[in-house]
Amino acid sequence: MVYKSAPIRILLLITATVLALTANAQTNASTEAKINALIKKMTLEEKVHMIHASSSFTSGGVPRLGIPELVTSDGPHAVRREHGRGWSGLNNVYDSGTYLPTGVCLAATWNPKLGYAFGAVLGSEANFRGKDVILGPGINIIRSPLNGRNFEYQSEDPYLISKMTVGYIKGVQDQGISACVKHYAANNIETKRNTVNVNMSERALREIYLPGFKAAVTEGNVNTLMGSYNKFRGQWATQNYYLVTQILKKEWGFKGAVISDWGAVHNTLEAFWNGCDLEMGTDLGMLPNPNYSKFFMGDTVVTLIRNGKLDEKILDDKVRRILYVMYKTNMIDGVRKKGEYNTKAHQQTALKIAEEGIVLLKNDNRILPLSSSIKSIAVIGFNAERNQAMGGGSSQAKAFYEVTPLQGLKSIGGNKINITYNQGYRIERGATADNTLITQAADAASKADVAIVVGGWTHGYNYNVWSDNAYDAEDTDKPDMYMPFGQDELIKAVIKANPKTIVVLIGGGPIDMTRWVNNAPAILQAWYPGMEGGNALAKIIFGQVNPSGKLPMTFPKTLEDAPAEKIGMKSKDLQQLYYTDDIYVGYRYFDTYKVEPQFAFGHGLSYTTFEYSNLTVQGSKKKVTVTFNIKNSGSVTGAEVAQVYVKQEKSTLPRPEKELKSFEKIMLQPGEQKTIILTLNADAFQYYNDIKNEWVLEPGVFDILVGGSSKAIKLTGKVTL
Repeated sequence: MVYKSAPIRILLLITATVLALTANAQTNASTEAKINALIKKMTLEEKVHMIHASSSFTSGGVPRLGIPELVTSDGPHAVRREHGRGWSGLNNVYDSGTYLPTGVCLAATWNPKLGYAFGAVLGSEANFRGKDVILGPGINIIRSPLNGRNFEYQSEDPYLISKMTVGYIKGVQDQGISACVKHYAANNIETKRNTVNVNMSERALREIYLPGFKAAVTEGNVNTLMGSYNKFRGQWATQNYYLVTQILKKEWGFKGAVISDWGAVHNTLEAFWNGCDLEMGTDLGMLPNPNYSKFFMGDTVVTLIRNGKLDEKILDDKVRRILYVMYKTNMIDGVRKKGEYNTKAHQQTALKIAEEGIVLLKNDNRILPLSSSIKSIAVIGFNAERNQAMGGGSSQAKAFYEVTPLQGLKSIGGNKINITYNQGYRIERGATADNTLITQAADAASKADVAIVVGGWTHGYNYNVWSDNAYDAEDTDKPDMYMPFGQDELIKAVIKANPKTIVVLIGGGPIDMTRWVNNAPAILQAWYPGMEGGNALAKIIFGQVNPSGKLPMTFPKTLEDAPAEKIGMKSKDLQQLYYTDDIYVGYRYFDTYKVEPQFAFGHGLSYTTFEYSNLTVQGSKKKVTVTFNIKNSGSVTGAEVAQVYVKQEKSTLPRPEKELKSFEKIMLQPGEQKTIILTLNADAFQYYNDIKNEWVLEPGVFDILVGGSSKAIKLTGKVTL
C-alpha cells in the first residue's frame, strides 16, 4: 500500500519511532532486571571475583550463575597471538590472522567508512577466536614526534580522531564484540609512563585531549574504556576521580566498564572509590605461583567491606557495569556471532586501507607513477624485506602472511621489470653508516633506471629485545628524529648515483629529512601498512592506484620545530610533565606561530589535480552550511579530502589560527565535478573558556577556510554568528 498523504506518512513515522523507543525501553528494563537479579544472588566473594583478572587476559566469572569470564585481547589492529592462562605465547595454535595497517595509517585515509570496515574485521576475527573485548582503538593525541606509540594513536587533531574512532568502535561492536577505547587520558609519551605526572590546563584537556574519548562514549557508545598508566594532576589516571567519576561517568554518562591498563592500579581505596571497575595485570604474587585474589581489588576489598570500611553498593555498581557489557554483547542469555577468520574479504579490507592510507609527500617532475618504459629498478633498504607484524609491543600480531615492499614490487611489476635488491643498512641500535653496504647500494642504483630506497623507523619485536631495534614500540620513545642506522648517508649516496630515486618511509610518524629532502624527487609515507602493504605500495608506485592519503599529523623539519619540544616544558627525570604548549598542538602551533613544517597537516599529493570553486556559507549559531564545488581537473580518477577549517577573527581568549571542523573524501572521475555540502554545528565555533569553566560561543565573525591541507587553503568565506 502506498500512502500519498504527507500527514499520514508523518503519523506512520512518528508511530514507528515511538514503538521502537518503547521496545528499546522495555528491552533495557528487562536487562536491568536480569542484572539486578543476578547481583542479588551473588556472594560478596563472587562479586569481587568479577572485578579483577582471573588470568593474564581474563576476568573472573561466576559459573554457578552462568556468568562467564570476560576474555580480552590486544590489539588495536589485529587480534593478538594466543596466550594461555599465563603470559607465555602458545605454540602450534591457530592464531595467525588478518594484520591490518596500524592506527596512524587508518587515520591517514581520512575515511570514516574505512574506520568502520577496520573495526568490523577486528570484531569478526575476535568472535571467531572466542574473545569478548578487543583492546582498541588507541586514540591518545600525537603530541610529540618521539612517542613510540604514535603508530597506534592516529592523529594530532581531536576532530579527525573522533570521526575515525566512532567508525572503528561501531564496526567492532556491530559484530557483537566490545571495543575498549584507550588510554584514558594524557598518555602521550612512553618513557617513564608508569611514574610521570601530567599537568595541563583545563582548556587543553577539554579542547585537545578529551574530545576523542567523549565521541567514543557519546557517539560511538563504546562498551569499555581503558585507563592509562600515568598520573594526571597528581592522581593515577586509572583511579582519578576527576577523569573517571566526574567527567566520564557523570558528565558523559558512560554506562560501560572502566578497565585498568595492565598494572595501572596502585591503591585499593582510590581504585574502588574513584571509578575503576576491573583491575587487570597487577601480577601481585604471580610468580612462581599465580594468585589472582591478591590484586588490589581482590581479597582486600572483601575484608574492607566486611569491616564496614567500603560500601558494597559501589561494588555492585562495578559488577552491574561488567554485566551490562556482557548482556549487550550476548555473553549471557544470547547467541554470539560465529565470526570469520582471515577471509579474502578481510584481506581486501587490509589492502584498501593501505591503498588509501599511504601518503605521497613529494612528486617532483611527476616521477610517479613509474612509466611503462622503466626496465630496471634497484630496491634498497632493510625495511624493503622486513616483516613488521610482530613488532610494537602489545599490538604485536601473527600475520597469516605479510607482503613486504620488495615482494609487492616484484609481484606487481616483476614480470616486465628487472628488480634487484640491496640491504643498504643494518638494523641494530646505534649502528652507523656501513660504507660497504652503501657502496653496493649506490652501484646497484647507478645501473638501474630507477632506485627505490625503503627505510625509516622500525618496530621492536618483543619486550626482551626492544633495546636493539625499537623506535616504534610500546614502553619506549625515540631518542631523537634523526634517521637511524646511517640511512641519511645511504639515501644521499643513492640519489647521487641515480637522481631518479624514490624514498619510501616506513614508520609511525615524522623523521628528519633535512639532509636529503630537497634532492629526493619523490617521497612516500607508507606507515606500517599491514599484511597487504607491499601490494598497496607497489600499486601506487606503478600507477594502478592513485594515492589519496593525507597526513593526520604535521611533519616538522626538525625536532626543535615541534611544539612539545620547543615550548612544552619537561623535567629531565620526567617525574613532572608540563604541557605548556597548551592548545597549540600540531598544526595549531605551526600555523599560529608561522613555523614552516616539512609537510603540513592534511597534506597528500595525487596523480591528478583538483579545483575548488563556488564557496557559499549560510547559517546561524545552531547550524552553518558550507557548500562548494570540487572538480577533477586532471586525467586520472582520484580522491580528494576536502577539509574545512574555522577561524574566529576576534575572541576573548587567544585561539589557534585555524581548527579542523569538517572534512569529506570524494572520488572523482577525470573532468567530473561534485557539489559538497557540509554542516557545522554550534560546537564547531565554540572554545573552552577556562576562566568561566564552560564552553562558549562568542558572537562575531568567523572565517571558513576550505582546502586540501592546513596550508593549502583554496576558498575562504565568512559567517557572522
